[in-house]
Amino acid sequence: MTTVAIDDLAAALGAVGDLVADIRQDQWSALTPCPEWQVRDLVNHMVIGSRLFTGILRGAAAAAPGALDPKAGEKLGDDPASTHGEAAGDLLAAFRQPGVLESTFEVPVGTVPGIVAVHLRVVEELVHGWDLARATGQQLRFPDEIVERALEFTRGKLADVPPDRSPFGPPQPVPDDAPPVDRLAAILGRRVTPRF
Repeated sequence: MTTVAIDDLAAALGAVGDLVADIRQDQWSALTPCPEWQVRDLVNHMVIGSRLFTGILRGAAAAAPGALDPKAGEKLGDDPASTHGEAAGDLLAAFRQPGVLESTFEVPVGTVPGIVAVHLRVVEELVHGWDLARATGQQLRFPDEIVERALEFTRGKLADVPPDRSPFGPPQPVPDDAPPVDRLAAILGRRVTPRF
């Protein structure tokens, strides 16, 4: 199961990397489903998150409050796709270190085992990938089985997140037959409207 979680993260990071690479120049300032975030803010937040977790997994201090705020500092530079890819590669390498999945870490939502940290990052990539696809009109390419595992994890763990540390909005209604990624987005507070 641990290898599956890292494989899921690799697939999610790769799919999001494809989305980032295909953002048109005129889309970087487009609004996203994340309140008050433009596309550039969203991608910046994802890079910050990958780097933050990489540092934590390699022994850096726990995250300070507000560490994931994309407005706190620009990290993308002139080549956002390469920056995202580098951060994603570093994150995967950090998770693949011996003993990481069995260790515990202080991450923004609390103290968790490494395997839970992997799942948190998978969910983060899937939901923000959904946000990014919505904002830029791109097609998502997340395998349903990966999203279903993320949904199962989220349903099981969401109640454990302290309310004062939750980065999510309240669950939103979504049809039972909606695609898995729409159901995941809705459970984490996104309003899902049909796409035509």
